Amino acid sequence: MKILVAGGAGYIGSHTCVTLLSAGHELVVVDNFANSEAGVLKKIEKISGVAPKFYKADVRDGGLLQKIFDEFKPEAVVHFAGLKVVGESRERPLRYYECNVGGSISLFNVMARNNVKTIVFSSTAAVYGNAKMLPVDETSPVDPLTPYGHGKAMIERMLADISAGDPSWRVAALRYFNPVGAHNSGLIGEHHGGTPSNLLPNIALVADGKLGELKVYGGDFQTPDGTGVRDYIHVVDLAEGHMAALNYLAKRHKGMVTINLGTGKGHSVLETVKVFERVSGKKIPYKIEARREGDIAESVASVSKAKELLGWQTKLGLEEMCRDLWRRQTLNSD
Repeated sequence: MKILVAGGAGYIGSHTCVTLLSAGHELVVVDNFANSEAGVLKKIEKISGVAPKFYKADVRDGGLLQKIFDEFKPEAVVHFAGLKVVGESRERPLRYYECNVGGSISLFNVMARNNVKTIVFSSTAAVYGNAKMLPVDETSPVDPLTPYGHGKAMIERMLADISAGDPSWRVAALRYFNPVGAHNSGLIGEHHGGTPSNLLPNIALVADGKLGELKVYGGDFQTPDGTGVRDYIHVVDLAEGHMAALNYLAKRHKGMVTINLGTGKGHSVLETVKVFERVSGKKIPYKIEARREGDIAESVASVSKAKELLGWQTKLGLEEMCRDLWRRQTLNSD
C-alpha cells in the first residue's frame, strides 16, 4: 500500500514508519520538524533498510500537499502531524487550534479532492478528561480538560461528520494512553528539544545526571501510593497498532471506528520510578510537588475493542519500556 505519513519524523510517527516499511509498504513522509529533527529519516532507513520518500512541508500548506498527492498518489494517510505539549496548549491555545485543527482541515480537504478516503488518525485518551469509570472504554463521555484534548476531540468530530456524509470513507481514530520507550536499537525515540513534559523522559534524565531530581506532581491522589496512575504503552506496540488499524480499514470496513490503544494496566509514578531504578541501576531522587491543573488521579484503558476488531494487543511491559528508553538515553547522552 502507498501511504502518506503526516508527521512521520516525530516520536510515534518514526516508529510507525519503521513498522510499515518493514512490512513492505511504500511511504512518503511529510513533516515540518516542529517536533522532530531531520536526522531521524536516516535512522528510519538504517533500521528498516528502506528510505521513505520525504517532503519538508506543513500540512496547513494545501497547495504543497496537493503537489505531493499528485506525485506520490497515496492510497491511505496516517495523520500524526500537530503540536502535543498539554501544558503549552493551555498557555497558547490559539496556536494549538490553528495548527492541529487547521492543519487537519487542510489535510482532509486535499484527501477529499483526491479521492483518498482511508485515514488512521492519531488521537489521545485526553479526550476523555477525568473519566468517571475505570477502565476507560470507547463509550466513555468525551470531556477533555485542555485545549490539546479539545483540539483532538474536534478533529475526531470532523472525521465522524465526514464519514457520515460520505460513507465510503474509512476512518480509525486511535486514542493513545501514555506512549513511552524507544526502538530497541536506541536509534529513534522521543525528541523533546529540552526539558520534556512527560514522566519517563524526565526519569531518564535524572538517571543520566542531566536533572538533579524528579518532580512528582501530586502525592495525595486517591491511589495506592498517592501518586497518579497511568496506562503506559510501549511506542513499538503503538506502532504495530497503527498497522493493525490500516489492515482493518483495508478489509473494506467503511465508516469510522474509535479504538483505545493501551495495555489495560496502570502503574503509579512511584512504581514506575522503582522499575526504572531496577533497570538502570541508578537511584532516582524525587520531590513531591503540588498537582498541576488538569491532572487526574488515574487513567487506564479498556483494550477489548482493539483486540476484537484489530486482533492487536500489547506485547511489551513496563520493564521493556524502561529498558529501551534507558538504552536510548545512554547511547545519546552527551
